[in-house]
Amino acid sequence: MTRYYLLFVGLLAHNAIAQTLPVAPTPRATTGSFVTGRVVDADTHEALPGVTVLFQDLRQATATGPDGTFRFTTLPRGRFLVQVRSLGYTTLVRTIDTGSGQPLELALTPATTEIGQVVVTGVSAATEMRRSPIPTTIISNKELSQRASTNAVDALAHTPGVAQITTGPAISKPIIRGLGANRVITLNNGAKQEGQQWGDEHGIEIDQYSVDRVEIIKGPGSLLYGSDGMAGVINFLPADPVEEGKILGSVSANYQTNNHLQGYSVMNAGNRNGLNWLVRGTGKIAGAYRNSYDGRVFNSGFRELDANGYVGLNKNWGFSHLTFNSFNQELGLTEGDRDETTGRFLKDVGVGGDAVVAVPVSSSDLRGYDLSVPRQRVNHLRIGTDNNFILGQSRLTLNVGWQQNLRREFGDVLVPDEPELYFQLHTVDYAARYFLPETNGWNTTLGVSGQVQQNHNKDVEFLIPAYRLFDGGVFGVTKKTIGKLDLSGGLRYDVRRIKADALYLNADEQPVPADTPGAENKFGRFTSTFRNVSGSAGGAFNATDDLTLKANASRGFRAPNIAELGSNGQHEGTIRYEVGEPNLRAEVSTQLDAGVSYTTQHISLNVDAFHNRINHYIFPSRLATASGADSIAVTGDPVFRYGQGDARLVGGEVSLDIHPHPLDWLHFENTFSMVRATQLHQPDSTRYLPFIPANRFQSELRVNFRKVGQSQHLANLYASFLVEHTFAQDRFYSAYSTETRTPGYTLCNASLGADVRNAKAQTLFSLYLAANNLFDVGYQSHLSRLKYADVNNVTGRRGVFNMGRNVSVKLVVPLAFN
Repeated sequence: MTRYYLLFVGLLAHNAIAQTLPVAPTPRATTGSFVTGRVVDADTHEALPGVTVLFQDLRQATATGPDGTFRFTTLPRGRFLVQVRSLGYTTLVRTIDTGSGQPLELALTPATTEIGQVVVTGVSAATEMRRSPIPTTIISNKELSQRASTNAVDALAHTPGVAQITTGPAISKPIIRGLGANRVITLNNGAKQEGQQWGDEHGIEIDQYSVDRVEIIKGPGSLLYGSDGMAGVINFLPADPVEEGKILGSVSANYQTNNHLQGYSVMNAGNRNGLNWLVRGTGKIAGAYRNSYDGRVFNSGFRELDANGYVGLNKNWGFSHLTFNSFNQELGLTEGDRDETTGRFLKDVGVGGDAVVAVPVSSSDLRGYDLSVPRQRVNHLRIGTDNNFILGQSRLTLNVGWQQNLRREFGDVLVPDEPELYFQLHTVDYAARYFLPETNGWNTTLGVSGQVQQNHNKDVEFLIPAYRLFDGGVFGVTKKTIGKLDLSGGLRYDVRRIKADALYLNADEQPVPADTPGAENKFGRFTSTFRNVSGSAGGAFNATDDLTLKANASRGFRAPNIAELGSNGQHEGTIRYEVGEPNLRAEVSTQLDAGVSYTTQHISLNVDAFHNRINHYIFPSRLATASGADSIAVTGDPVFRYGQGDARLVGGEVSLDIHPHPLDWLHFENTFSMVRATQLHQPDSTRYLPFIPANRFQSELRVNFRKVGQSQHLANLYASFLVEHTFAQDRFYSAYSTETRTPGYTLCNASLGADVRNAKAQTLFSLYLAANNLFDVGYQSHLSRLKYADVNNVTGRRGVFNMGRNVSVKLVVPLAFN
């Protein structure tokens, strides 16, 4: 650790010395400047109206007028990255001096692929993606709109290297290259989302309609975000700010045939004299989903009501926004119990007094939108500030947020509105970054980030102890361009401390003082402290305009979560009794990434490979009795205790997009992703890590037309047909029947859509049609938790199958109020 610390001190010293060297003077950024320009088509030189011109780091945007011109009046003076993008064209990225006073002449090239995309996740400042050595994928608003999905994570599940652990359509947790739960950091507009991440029986508390695009880091993301980013980072980003003087809005509606999902969202956003705002309200409701083997799946519906947005100022000194997010969801929890004679799902009913019996569900129980017990209610509220201050030649960002996460489970049919499990989690998160002036080509950022957290148990069932958590870290990152080579790297030092409270229960399982006669010690008091140094170094070499080579080495870490350290109870979501281990050590990951990107007028080829070695990998093992038999808790579930070992994950993703010029509207895209995840020095039954996605191949034929013949009323027409083959998963954690083999399956999806415009080329509405699982294939994902539900004696099949054919109709109507 000493050598890492010396490197970190050296980095800070380098920048302190560098600032004393002569540098070219830069005008002070506190004085506003005008930036004007014009955007044209590179081939025809015709003016391009409606093009978005965005300064991402300043949160200021505008659109070109009918003559292709644009104008900013309140930009700070300095050097900032600007991106110019329009549907059907390659995004143009350029660093400009906003104080030069020279008008910009920008030419866009008709798009073959999105080679000019800009990322803001995992980098110190907005960076062109091909210049970052960190493996990153961007899911655009266009792609999100064209997909049929039931939640925010489900919309990402077709991304190479990304999968999801599911419990029906409402609950999805992301998996990146074989790792999930607390090993993936979820960001909501750059701020850490803090719910009960340790469990996979509830989803991500983010309104999917509020997401404009998603950035996914594949690999350790600990430098800027601290612990828990070992697998990667997913950043859900909102829409770009509205240009000065505009007030806009939209109305969205979505209907899906399989579970009769109805989704509605209304948005209003504006910008008047630098006062800008965005507010959104969303409602969703869905009934039981169906598939060809189970019919309708009892109690798999959900309902959701969300509100989010921001209000703030954008001026020549920067910006300051007050943000809010309120996510509220109630959903049924499918248990999958079956009637032995009929194979129908069972539900609990009261029969008088305290008696409860399980009876087969009726046809009416499978219709409509009603929920039964067990069910879950999740409420997540976040209020925060997002600030960016221009300080002469430097810049300071400051983000502070308060979050409350409430999760309640209702399981008693006799008192269906009284929760049995109730977690209340409060979090204060903070992050500050200071951007030093560019010195001799070096762009360096110093920062601190962390959180203070407290969790309470508020009802009669206890799985984890109440605890308090303190987390803090300091980091420095830097980057420099040397000719065709872009170098970046940095170091971070973290401290995390978890203090768990003791809990004693009487014979009635009620909390009592420790000195109560006969009291059972449910949870012991403990304090665990973890310290770690993380680092990353890499480069992107743009050998030619077509060929880019990337390599990156990183060291990440993850502190054990509260369930791994202190759980002692029946974990309904995993159908087992879990016991924590307070003496666990932090996981440490060493990952090597290498990538090649080759893009021409005719093809685009991307190859990414990784090797990830994790020391002290945490996993649950089933306990045995003194005689060697399986240990069984009083609840009747097997007992698992958390332990540690060493693991290795290797794999990667390959994508080939054939788009023969001049047929730029035609794309034949093919992707393959795989991961091999093993525990070292283990017998065959425990050799493979649990819940690792199977190999997956996707092939899509897609057409895109910016214009449809001479028609002025149809634009951005697209159609696609996707074949997705998931291979059998033969590498599974077979010990204690934790996992079983999963057969392979092939799904076919299709989509179609377009913008409908008026005679003035203004979009009246956008229509998106999508069909998943066109041929209604009955299948089970290896990462579906419902795969291990009860056996249907009538069919002989175990578990509940995934969703069958589903057709989605989505309508988006833009509104303009001035």
